Amino acid sequence: MTLIAHLTELRNRIAKSLLALLIASAIAFWWYGHGLGEFIRAPYCDLPAHLRYGGGKEGCGLLVTDVFGGVFVRLKVAFLAGAVLSAPIWLYQLWAFITPGLKRNERRYAVSFVTASSLLFAGGAALAYFFLGAGLRVLLGLAGAGVVVALTVQDYVSFVLSMLIAFGVSFELPLIMVALNLVGILRHETLAKGRRWIYFLTIVFAAVITPTQDPFTMLAMALPMIVLFELAIQLARIVDKRRARRDAVQHFHDVPDDEPSPLNPDPSPLDSSVDEPSGSR
Repeated sequence: MTLIAHLTELRNRIAKSLLALLIASAIAFWWYGHGLGEFIRAPYCDLPAHLRYGGGKEGCGLLVTDVFGGVFVRLKVAFLAGAVLSAPIWLYQLWAFITPGLKRNERRYAVSFVTASSLLFAGGAALAYFFLGAGLRVLLGLAGAGVVVALTVQDYVSFVLSMLIAFGVSFELPLIMVALNLVGILRHETLAKGRRWIYFLTIVFAAVITPTQDPFTMLAMALPMIVLFELAIQLARIVDKRRARRDAVQHFHDVPDDEPSPLNPDPSPLDSSVDEPSGSR
């Protein structure tokens, strides 16, 4: 394909992706008033009565302080939910655009990484949602007695979305480490020697990136990430062992990529077991 043909294909696939995102966002905008809003507010509504505005069994109101506050919040939630709902379509468009330029093994790796990254992001977001209530209870409880807690809907929704995105993105880091190992940039020996530093920096990263900044939420992110990093280190060990066995068979793994592999020009000896023709002596 020519450059113009590639650009035309890219334009068409971007247009299809944006159309799918627009339709999914419209569905999510309608869904917000039919269950999605309650799903987002559930961690707040499950808090004790003294930590919720309005109190009582049913009181879990969130404040809107400006005219367009509710509209912007609903649009933000609808856009992010639409991006998730339309992910199969725009991921397929991305996949269909880059597939012709990949080799067979690269296509296999790409499918595996897209699947793994999607599952890891979903797992991180689900874990964040599970610990949202505990994080809110700790943070709002620090205000002490005699303080009326009244959250605005903008602040609360931004807090929830930032937690989901932070956990989801952080769970992708071990997968990036595996990818660097597969392409030969990061060796298992390096990871094994730096295991303690990896775990320490994971805890520091969790302490910085968690919006709540409380130890409970920090550990909720750090401990699963440490487990994932350990799995990545073990996968790197397996990959390096397989690579070493393959290189030992090929005998020219130390040759630079820009040099041809060495060939032995000397003829190999004849098999002495071959019968000599009659009369040769």
